[in-house]
Amino acid sequence: MVCTVQVPNPSTNANPKSLGGDGVEPLPEEFDPVEICAPLAGTDADENGSVSSSSGNGQGCGNGEKKEIVLGRNIHTSCLAITEPDVDDEITFEREGYMASVLAKYRRSLVERTKHHLGYPYNLDFEYGALAQLQHFSINNLGDPFIESNYGVHSRQFEVGVLDWFARLWELEKHEYWGYITNCGTEGNLHGVLVGREVFPDGVLYASRETHYSIFKAARMYRMQLEKVDTLISGEIDCADFRQRLLKNKDKPAIVNVNIGTTVKGAVDDLDMVVQTLEETGFTKDRFYIHCDGALFGLMMPFVKRAPKVSFKKPIGSVSVSGHKFVGCPMPCGVQITRIEHINALSRDVEYLASRDATIMGSRNGHAPIFLWYTLNRKGYRGFQKEVQKCLRNAHYLKGRFRSAEISAMLNELSSTVVFERPQDETFVRRWQLACQGNIAHVVVMPNVTIEKIDCFVDELVENRPKWFPDGKVVTPCIANEVGDDNCACFQHNHA
Repeated sequence: MVCTVQVPNPSTNANPKSLGGDGVEPLPEEFDPVEICAPLAGTDADENGSVSSSSGNGQGCGNGEKKEIVLGRNIHTSCLAITEPDVDDEITFEREGYMASVLAKYRRSLVERTKHHLGYPYNLDFEYGALAQLQHFSINNLGDPFIESNYGVHSRQFEVGVLDWFARLWELEKHEYWGYITNCGTEGNLHGVLVGREVFPDGVLYASRETHYSIFKAARMYRMQLEKVDTLISGEIDCADFRQRLLKNKDKPAIVNVNIGTTVKGAVDDLDMVVQTLEETGFTKDRFYIHCDGALFGLMMPFVKRAPKVSFKKPIGSVSVSGHKFVGCPMPCGVQITRIEHINALSRDVEYLASRDATIMGSRNGHAPIFLWYTLNRKGYRGFQKEVQKCLRNAHYLKGRFRSAEISAMLNELSSTVVFERPQDETFVRRWQLACQGNIAHVVVMPNVTIEKIDCFVDELVENRPKWFPDGKVVTPCIANEVGDDNCACFQHNHA
């Protein structure tokens, strides 16, 4: 079964002279940049669009060594080259026609890719037409959100409004918090860990093995001692192992990352148990700093009944979430909130800005706060609650479809991330843009993932699955080590 997307026939577009076309070319069924990208100087493109070196030994690298692409695909085989305009372009406007053609084809590609997007936690269900009028302005929120700089084209009033909303959500008063809108979720984690390190310069960073890679990046960047803590089968931090590692470093303060939804399994670390473990091992509140990475579920959990609270009424130091995930901002961004007393250890006055430097980045996207403000106003708490309930309901439906098809699947209680056995065909993985790790893959059920889309995906998986095995006989692999015995559909565990 193949799911298709209906796209209206676009108007014809002019091609540039450099591509040998004076007439009109209809748009291809699927966008392929190779078709409109001339080979780079000194390279030859084969009939499949692959680029190889035309000098030396032809191995693709100037030093004679073969370039190995381990993960993903080499984007230089499909790049869109920049070429100089012809002298008469201002008269003929062929360059404008060419670029319009490229963008039209690219838009069709985006429509198709959005149709088959399941593996990454981005909410693609949004409409921001009302904000198009602001795209003509270079809006930059450089410096501290609470101190206006000399640069007047900013959106601080929107940014602070968004920050106040999140501070209320996490139960921190206006005079008690400091925060800013980041350029991505990773920046929020980098900032949270940096604040912890500035508060405790000799602190040890603790993070579970299933933590997002940005936390480990922070440890390398800041040259911090790192303790990777084991996890339970669910992906949640193992507090027994956490206790042992704390006792090993009792003489140093603890900087702890708590996951509000791990990257692969969507597991939520038990914040209360983490705090209890710190206290039981002799770490008083003046000797530990907790950063909560709530990239996706940090905004979902407040609307889940019986879910433990992420609150600054508990001894945490900072919380970060992504704005382009559950909120549905079309550009990467995030929100970082910390206690105001911590930020003084990090901030410095900058005369050039007539502001204070307490952020990771200098220039910051001033459009992102407006998009977030617009969405928060349109949806509000009730709107988000409805979307969270829909996601959780559809995630349970997806897990049920998997198990009915005898496909191993796991869904954590507070999560909309459904983990299942990794499809044994990379073409299928790329088609549905699945995130994979080892023997497992996952689908993150977001507001734009409908029942119809789930049915289309599972039906196509079930139809193609036999083709990946000799003689078409499906042998369900055992992934009990990744998802647990109860969630594994292999012969051994399904018939136990």
